[in-house]
Amino acid sequence: MIVVKDWKEVEAEEMLEGVRIRWLIGKELNPPNFYLRLFEVEPGKATPYHQHEWEHESFILEGKGAIRNPEGELQEFEPGYFIYIPPNEKHQFVNTGDTVLKFICIIPKKD
Repeated sequence: MIVVKDWKEVEAEEMLEGVRIRWLIGKELNPPNFYLRLFEVEPGKATPYHQHEWEHESFILEGKGAIRNPEGELQEFEPGYFIYIPPNEKHQFVNTGDTVLKFICIIPKKD
């Protein structure tokens, strides 16, 4: 079944103060391989500094930010940039701009 839907119709879940996630393609659609998520990070906020056993593929849609790598260093990005995070690499997305940072994140389905 092909699904076509406006991203604004998907409810945002508050992960942390100022960090929201929308599961665009998640458990309710039961995809065989990947989940597609949209993150919204308010100015001055960040996702958790964490690691996990799966990779990430991300694409920056709006806003300015930086990704913190395992050494704690920040690498800046802006709309149009893509980011690959290998499995088990510590990382964090930080909004360094003055507007909402929006990015798409694809992860493998691990259910």
